[in-house]
Amino acid sequence: MAGNPYFNIAFTPKVMELQSKAGSRDAYARQGPRPGGNAALRAEEIAFIAERNGFYLASVSETGWPYVQFRGGPRGFVKPIGPTQLGWADFRGNQQFQTAGYVEHDERVSLFFMDYNGKRRLKIYGRLRFLDARCEPEWVEQMKMPEYRATIDRIALVEIAAWDRNCPQHISVPL
Repeated sequence: MAGNPYFNIAFTPKVMELQSKAGSRDAYARQGPRPGGNAALRAEEIAFIAERNGFYLASVSETGWPYVQFRGGPRGFVKPIGPTQLGWADFRGNQQFQTAGYVEHDERVSLFFMDYNGKRRLKIYGRLRFLDARCEPEWVEQMKMPEYRATIDRIALVEIAAWDRNCPQHISVPL
């Protein structure tokens, strides 16, 4: 399917089969390329990410099981490095290393940025790699948040493969 790079990843043959049965396939097939090109974020998406203080990160283990975790920090801790790359300081957590271990096997991830009050979301497919903070002082300097006193164990870098925004249906505003 030419056109939307996000759909090229997300809409597998089985997904398209279900879309056809439901009658939504033609509408998605008609959508052409996104302004701004392939995987490049636009200023609007970069600003949306900068406003967030967390996001959901999904990866898959060697056994095929998906894992989703919430990554949090001060507002703006996820930083654009270029139009197709994001990075953040990976702060010390519970030391389970699930995501870090999983991406050593398969670097493909999905990031989900939410604005519950504004009923907006941004979905990103990408490839994640971690750098050891002890060996990367330049990256630590670029990614640190001086007002946030947390230990930086790693630097996370995501090369964006595709992104999409979608409808605000069923996004509940927090109570």
